[in-house]
Amino acid sequence: MFRLIPAIGLVLGLAACANGQANLEKPVQPIGSFKLGHAAVVAPNLTKGPVSREASAEEWIASVDSALEERFRRYEGDNFYHLGVSVEGYVLAQPGVPLVLSPKSALIVRVTVWDDAAQAKLNAEPEEITAMESFSAETTLGSGLTQSKEEQMRNLSANIALQIEKWMRRKQMNDGWFGGRDAGKPLAAQAVDDKPRGPGPETVAQPAPSGVAEPTTPRG
Repeated sequence: MFRLIPAIGLVLGLAACANGQANLEKPVQPIGSFKLGHAAVVAPNLTKGPVSREASAEEWIASVDSALEERFRRYEGDNFYHLGVSVEGYVLAQPGVPLVLSPKSALIVRVTVWDDAAQAKLNAEPEEITAMESFSAETTLGSGLTQSKEEQMRNLSANIALQIEKWMRRKQMNDGWFGGRDAGKPLAAQAVDDKPRGPGPETVAQPAPSGVAEPTTPRG
């Protein structure tokens, strides 16, 4: 548990995350064959970072679970996969902290993906993922001054769900998860990708073998 405290301190100085809530408004692009079966969220080793508001494990479990359901229930692939998420550490910026410290909210989780058909993990070791609060006019001076604890948790949970999705997409492209990079594409898109580029070997004229006359067209 204590090994996470330095990591939480480090993320306080990182840049803000992409806005997970706003990202939900974009068109849904399949994650290969991915379809969410179950999302199990736990928080057995929850660590509160420095100068943070207090939030219980139960509150974090409910908040992260809601964000995962909102993001991943949109995907309608052919195969079920399950997400196991452990909430490890957090910082919820609070009012009253000197602005020179630029307090930022952050959330750290560990994620495991299960393939339902194979009844096996896709990643042997949990992936640690961090999300920061999104940059906005409200958070310029620190979200502790402008947002309630519940708003901070909702925004961080949406951001962590987006970061999990980005990681899953990288694994699909690089490691063949969820059927590989072509899974989930419309057939027309696959046909364009598979279309030969330039003439194939069968279209290149071949010279006649040495000593063999080429056929000629008889004259009428």
